[in-house]
Amino acid sequence: MHTHARDSEFTLLFQVIAYSVILILSLICIVPFLLILSGSFSSNESIVRDGYHLFPTDFSLEGYKMVFKFPTQVLKAYGVTVFTTVVGTALGLFLITMAGFVLQRKDFKYRNAFSFFIYFTTLFGGGLVPWYIMLANYFNLTDTYTVLIFPGLMTPFLIILMKNFIRSAVPDELIESAKIDGANDFRIYFSVVLKLAMPGIATVGLFLALGYWNDWFTSSLFINNPDMYQLQFYLYNTMNTITFIDQMAIGTGITLSQDVPTESTKMAMAIVVTGPILFLYPFVQRYFVKGLTIGAVKG
Repeated sequence: MHTHARDSEFTLLFQVIAYSVILILSLICIVPFLLILSGSFSSNESIVRDGYHLFPTDFSLEGYKMVFKFPTQVLKAYGVTVFTTVVGTALGLFLITMAGFVLQRKDFKYRNAFSFFIYFTTLFGGGLVPWYIMLANYFNLTDTYTVLIFPGLMTPFLIILMKNFIRSAVPDELIESAKIDGANDFRIYFSVVLKLAMPGIATVGLFLALGYWNDWFTSSLFINNPDMYQLQFYLYNTMNTITFIDQMAIGTGITLSQDVPTESTKMAMAIVVTGPILFLYPFVQRYFVKGLTIGAVKG
């Protein structure tokens, strides 16, 4: 009885400590986002005067009005970003899962050589200039949607991650059993590997989606048409313009804080960019749990 009571006390103490640590870490992650959200709904004067607060001291929508001053351009940038994120993530997942499935198979004679070549690119690269010349001059991808999708399709780190996950999640005996039942490689890939590797697919898909959604550098290099700007690059240009106007105002001694809400606009931009991608996390989490369940039943 005393041992059982002591174990219950230790369990309760561990749960209290664990939940307290999780609560503190959650607050550390949430509070900065709440400050940004509050700043986006605060007037620029209150931010300059009083700093940032968890709740707006002077409610204002001037930051969002500045961001959406040209709504057509913002919606076009949103459309480009959503298109590249959806198409790039779907194609990237297909190619990366196929590559991971092939590279982990023991009956593939050259799997170690190809794995080495893929890993080698994580250590050494040709550099920015050859990469730019290849895409712009040889492939002629300037001002095309292809250039916004193509470079991020196959990431060496994600290929290695998927290969290792499929190796640990899909038993060799299960693949051999499927072959005995008459399943070909594509049937095994679609019916067995994809179902058991769902947690890895969700993780890789999240990395791919975040990479495409946050990409602005590709647009800055290859896109000259403003109608094809990604959202990040469009807002990046807007922020640079606001910063330039603010610096010019400081240099000339003119106060433009009432006309150009620099601080609140920056916070509103952060919310506009971050908000939609937050909806991806519940989607990924649901499939992550579903993949774990399928893996537990099948394995």
